[in-house]
Amino acid sequence: MWGVVLAKVVVAFDLFGKRILAALAAGVCCLAIAAVGQANASGGGVLKVRLGGDRAETRIVIDLDRSATGKVASDGLGDRRIVVNLPGVSVGRTLQGGGQGLVKTWMLDGGPLGARLQIDLASDAVIKRRFLLPPADGAANYRYVIDIAAAAPLASGERATLISNTTATIRPPPLNLKKTVVIDAGHGGKDPGAVGANGFEKEVTLAAALALKARLERTGRYRVVMTRSTDVYVPLETRVPIARKSGADLFISLHADSGPNTSTRGASVYTLADRAVARSQKLVSKDDWFMKVSQADRGVSGILFDLTQRSTKNRSATFAELVLDRISDGDMRLLRRSHREAGLAVLLAPDVPAVLLEMGFVNNPEDEAFLRDPASRTKLMNAVGDSIDAYFAQETRLASR
Repeated sequence: MWGVVLAKVVVAFDLFGKRILAALAAGVCCLAIAAVGQANASGGGVLKVRLGGDRAETRIVIDLDRSATGKVASDGLGDRRIVVNLPGVSVGRTLQGGGQGLVKTWMLDGGPLGARLQIDLASDAVIKRRFLLPPADGAANYRYVIDIAAAAPLASGERATLISNTTATIRPPPLNLKKTVVIDAGHGGKDPGAVGANGFEKEVTLAAALALKARLERTGRYRVVMTRSTDVYVPLETRVPIARKSGADLFISLHADSGPNTSTRGASVYTLADRAVARSQKLVSKDDWFMKVSQADRGVSGILFDLTQRSTKNRSATFAELVLDRISDGDMRLLRRSHREAGLAVLLAPDVPAVLLEMGFVNNPEDEAFLRDPASRTKLMNAVGDSIDAYFAQETRLASR
């Protein structure tokens, strides 16, 4: 029995987009659909993109709010880059993601004539079928489906003929996928946060968030999403969903502390505590974050959640240590116990690595002066940006092994 459950978990976990069980999943061939490009495109015809399948056959599903007709601009023969245009379909913003099965990476962007789906193939494959499904059987939206199947192995002579007859004999550079980082400026609007001698916590968190956004966007490697970019109130319970709907690869919440006396100072980083896992699981159940395939078996669903949560907690802890290492090299003092755990609402997503950075104490004169000084604040956020660079560099090295 447990062998069957474990097999289901391996498939479900791989479809959910996590790759820590890739070695186990390689032996499992199962076709299921998983949301990997959850992205509500504001004002666009594209609602989300989903992938499912294995190295034998992979399915891409584009959920649309209208009917559409696709046109193949490139079939991937020779260069392993499939391009499908959707004339008349708009995209609110560029959607992208890592692949699954035969899909290495994908990107859906927009242009004056409509949407364009680009797919980099992991191995030789062909488009097996394409079709549009209208709203039906409980589905409220149109679905444009593309099935990709592994190409039959070719003899050397056949391969040479194929390549010589293909116009795109040189493979294009890989799709330039950007990591999505969500920056959460703590408090805001009617919620001022901690009080310092010269103002409120919400002011320094927003200023720091904007500085970090500028630092990351200068590299051209990140898509930055802000939970707030002005002095507005954003409820705590909506901040994590903002990250998840953005397809976040990393979430960082910026805060400034307040102590019982003005002598306490220093920065600290929080990650999710074990005691808060139950709260995280309630959010999963409430918002149906996991695949419906897991609902058929409570054991599979529970194990899937545990595996996902454990992986996310480990990655959050890794990022927290990188943040502390980088900011300790600067002028910012750290609290004696600088890496802490808590059940904070902004850390509850089971599938998005997240930390909360307490940048200092606003009721401490030295920390407040540091956080309110633009040059010092920029230096601190540059150090945080360096930790983000290091985190994704490490993730890339691990993934390439």
